[in-house]
Amino acid sequence: MNKPLLPSKRLDEVDRQKQYPHGALMQHQEEPAYHLVQKINKIIASSSTPKRMLQDIAKVLGVAFKVDWCSLVTVSLEVSSEAITANWSVQENLELSETDEMFSSAQQLDLPVMECASETLTIEDISTIQKSLAIGRQSLPLTIKAKAVLAIPTRFGGKNNGVIGLIKSQPYNWTESEKKLLNAVEPCCAIAFSQVAQAQQIAGQNQYVQTYVQHQSLIKQLTVLSRSNLELNQMLQLALASTAEALQADRGLLILLKYTDPLFRTRAKKQIPKAKATVVGKWHKETEIALTPQLDTSETSFFLADCSLCQRAFLDSGKPLIINDDTDLQDTLTVAPVFALEVLSAVLLMPLEIQGKVLGFLVLQQAVARNWQSTELNIVQMVCAQLSNAIIQTQTLRQVQTLVDERTAQLQRSLEVQAKLYEVKRQQTEQLQKLNDLKDEFLSNISDRLRHPLTRMRLAIRNLRQIGQLNERQIKYADMIEQDCTDEINLINDLLTLQELETRHERPQLETTDLSAKIHDLAAAFDSKLADKGISLSLDLPDSPLTLETEVESFDRILQELLTNASKYSQHDTVVHLQATHQVNQQVDQVIIKMINIGHGISEEEATYIFDRFRRGKGRWTPGTGLGLALVKSLVQHLNGAIAVESTPIEDSSLSKICFTLTLPQFSTESDSYSQSD
Repeated sequence: MNKPLLPSKRLDEVDRQKQYPHGALMQHQEEPAYHLVQKINKIIASSSTPKRMLQDIAKVLGVAFKVDWCSLVTVSLEVSSEAITANWSVQENLELSETDEMFSSAQQLDLPVMECASETLTIEDISTIQKSLAIGRQSLPLTIKAKAVLAIPTRFGGKNNGVIGLIKSQPYNWTESEKKLLNAVEPCCAIAFSQVAQAQQIAGQNQYVQTYVQHQSLIKQLTVLSRSNLELNQMLQLALASTAEALQADRGLLILLKYTDPLFRTRAKKQIPKAKATVVGKWHKETEIALTPQLDTSETSFFLADCSLCQRAFLDSGKPLIINDDTDLQDTLTVAPVFALEVLSAVLLMPLEIQGKVLGFLVLQQAVARNWQSTELNIVQMVCAQLSNAIIQTQTLRQVQTLVDERTAQLQRSLEVQAKLYEVKRQQTEQLQKLNDLKDEFLSNISDRLRHPLTRMRLAIRNLRQIGQLNERQIKYADMIEQDCTDEINLINDLLTLQELETRHERPQLETTDLSAKIHDLAAAFDSKLADKGISLSLDLPDSPLTLETEVESFDRILQELLTNASKYSQHDTVVHLQATHQVNQQVDQVIIKMINIGHGISEEEATYIFDRFRRGKGRWTPGTGLGLALVKSLVQHLNGAIAVESTPIEDSSLSKICFTLTLPQFSTESDSYSQSD
């Protein structure tokens, strides 16, 4: 960077007093670096959103340095990530925030004097500062003219992740104390930029997960529809609605072709056959566009030769036809009115094709142009393949039923088609299994990525406590944040434990434990928790010592989750009974543990899914994740045991007696009869 030009004339004292009513320029002694850093750290710890955090930091820096404008701009090495700016202006105390602005070479910042507070400056730093200030300049009020700039790049993990820009509207010589102060606040600002980058990354990952879940849900719905006994038109309508809604289109159409020759065995290349196109399915989003008169046309059929849009899709069968606006059409006058291009000018048209025969078209329309992703196009192609299969299956069955005695050859072709369709479905099932494996791998990776920042947040809170200087209110908020971090980490650990139990069928590490002593210890740990709700715990254990060959860690977790469940859903001033017995049933040595509590009953429907992930009983508002009983079931299966729940209504009462029965095999250390299957 060139050496800054010195101003030829100092700011008049009267003008200086008007611009800065508090007196002389900032001195390092009046605003020590320690206090400024503490203010920024408090903002980082207490801000509700990353966007608001940067805005507050910009204001603190702008006031501390007494500048006309303070700009904070994020820097990312990823091409897909867009810059986030936070600006503070002294003019009328105006706060501005602009996001998603890209740097343009035509918007270079015209600054007569620009200095950098960093002692070690590279060419990359100079370029980063210039680009970031140009981005921030886009949101600067036109009334502010930049005459002096002091900037510094922030570094986190050895890489630039942001730029701090301080700008004055009058010529000014930056002091060494101001440069040192800006250097002092650079590390904590780098942390703030890092948190913003992490928030962007998490938001992107959440969006990816949401899209992935929507696509998986669509695949499952279509699979169920293809195996259902619904009438063809009803199935096509449901499939169209599910596809258009999942892909967030404004409107969807399903068009089928009827040929003069129903089989359409042969056709010359580039030849448009005589066929009638009929709209058999419509769907539109509940928006103002749906109320326009153009969409209420009564014309639902037309000839293929009268619509240039369908002709192009027909000739390029197997490929999607994408129209973003009217300029993409060679002849808009020959487009069928049913498309209503004057309202929905963006069109995605995918042929329904099987074995070279075009059965119709799946149409998705939007009011504005859309950049379709390859994954979305793949989903649409898969939907068209399944719909084509369903249509062919229906037509084939109808023909077989009416012509079985007259057309033996046609029946043979139908059987061949069925065999090929079966192979397609088998391949799709294998693909779904691979997608499920990818889902498990993704869940493991994303859980680890989520756990890392949560652990760092908890560590940062503990470090803040060690530093001290937190008032009672701040300590309360720090405790709340730390507890939330701990709960989220426990949730992620439970998810990973469930995944490991489902994917790794390892033999439990058995050891002998005193069951009576173990139950007494666990009961003692829950006494205070139960007593807070007015619930007492009653133990019914054998008089003689009862030992159990089991995996102690898994057994402890099972009882802890059952006791936690009882404490949550038991009625106040009731008794929770914990009973353990030993019995031999059909020459099988078993230990039976029953947990009985009084609360709202569990219906038969709820009992079928109460042990599933994230499934909870209806009408239960007690906080929880819905993973406790799912984890219990997986651990019990890991120990080769069984668990069941039974709800018995109490006479003359709205409450019921809920009993969880845990059955565990009594293994012997010399036994080789253990089965590794769950």
